[in-house]
Amino acid sequence: MQNIPKTWFWLTLFSVAMAFLETSVVVYLRELYYPNGFQFPLAAIKPSIAITEFLREAATLVMLLGIGILSGRNASQRFAFAIFSFGVWDIFYYVFLKLLLGWPESLLTWDILFIIPVPWVGPVLAPCLVSLTMIGLAILMVYFDGRRYEVRFILSEKLVWCLGCLIIVGSFIWDYAAYVVRYSDPAYLWSASGQKDLFSEAPQYVPQDFNWWLFGLGQGLLLLGVAGWTWRILLTGTRRKATYLQTTNRTSNPVTVPPESFTDYLNGL
Repeated sequence: MQNIPKTWFWLTLFSVAMAFLETSVVVYLRELYYPNGFQFPLAAIKPSIAITEFLREAATLVMLLGIGILSGRNASQRFAFAIFSFGVWDIFYYVFLKLLLGWPESLLTWDILFIIPVPWVGPVLAPCLVSLTMIGLAILMVYFDGRRYEVRFILSEKLVWCLGCLIIVGSFIWDYAAYVVRYSDPAYLWSASGQKDLFSEAPQYVPQDFNWWLFGLGQGLLLLGVAGWTWRILLTGTRRKATYLQTTNRTSNPVTVPPESFTDYLNGL
């Protein structure tokens, strides 16, 4: 039988270690490109370095997805463990940056979040909120799965979450896209061919205004989706038929072992 507390422990430890590995790479990059401390505008990045960074980020996502797939015993657990690992990794990435570099100065400090197809920028608080939502959803999914509920998502819930994610991504690229459209050829948003340095506009770009309204809408849709899904599971969710062998008494007759309460479940994490 799967030991859920032990699984949570090793997932958390793996994600924290991955976060430190990611942080160490960023420390090296900042030493090379920002010897006086990270700040906008961004330093020009050669195409070879940018491609390496993209592949590194992709490899990180593959590892976080892989640990979720290896840890889960069914589709819902695999998904839950994967987003849990991502959320823990993302939060501890900033924790280690603070410990090693004293950065960010606050949760409202701007950061470069991603670089493909254009730079994603936003206050540190924004991705941390998304990560906390992912962690919360993961815990609920594994808890309901342990209670033998059919943990699945209906079409409307998938659409709400997908829309929320797209809106959040839009909030991250909003300010940079507005800058490029205002001061450059809009075609640059989709092509950087012929440029000596990838993101050659970046050395002039300084973030001005994060679209909190757009981000709030996307985050609100995610939370609404989680709340609606939880409510549906509690009211109409069906439980899988299952019996367990009670190993404490020496009998071969299967008996049903009542699942623990949500409080006991959290205490066991």
